[in-house]
Amino acid sequence: FGHEVRVANDGQAGWELVQQEDFHLLILDIIMPKMNGLQLCKQYRQAYGYQSPVIMLTALGTTDDIVNGLDAGADDYLVKPFSFQELEARIKALLRRTGVEPAVPLLSCGDLTLDPSSHRAIRGKVVIDLTVKEYRLLEYLIQNQGTAQSRLTLLKNVWDKNFDTNTNVVDVYVNYLRSKIDKDFDHKLIRTVVGVGYMMEA
Repeated sequence: FGHEVRVANDGQAGWELVQQEDFHLLILDIIMPKMNGLQLCKQYRQAYGYQSPVIMLTALGTTDDIVNGLDAGADDYLVKPFSFQELEARIKALLRRTGVEPAVPLLSCGDLTLDPSSHRAIRGKVVIDLTVKEYRLLEYLIQNQGTAQSRLTLLKNVWDKNFDTNTNVVDVYVNYLRSKIDKDFDHKLIRTVVGVGYMMEA
């Protein structure tokens, strides 16, 4: 999901962990040894207030269980078995409410960095603005750096359509990228692989 996670194997270890570190969000099971999730949630709320949201993730799913979890200070309650997509959506929703957005990892190739949050590239100290398609093409090439990508592969994965293979749209956009990220630098990152297509290489 792109989150950094710390795990505690029991409630007491969880309590010690939240005293040592700050967390954007807590996920608690109710059934835990040494201190159950309800006790841990109450203790956390008494000590630290509502600075971080809490999700209860547990097999206990009666109405009384859910009410007890929310009354203990939980912001959300999810019953096992659950969908990971639903859990991720609930995490994102709670982080939005607290003004915390999950960190998006940067992509890089050599001295070029691609920032998915701003859709900009940075090479050296130069900030490079990209169009939507330029960004998507560069992102795909970086994600597959070191491996030659055919024009047809790029058409399918960047443009999401099966164009006529005689089109030169890939070549046109590669030239756009080269003029932005390679032209003013001695070391070129985008390589032409004769008979195949293109490749990013640091």
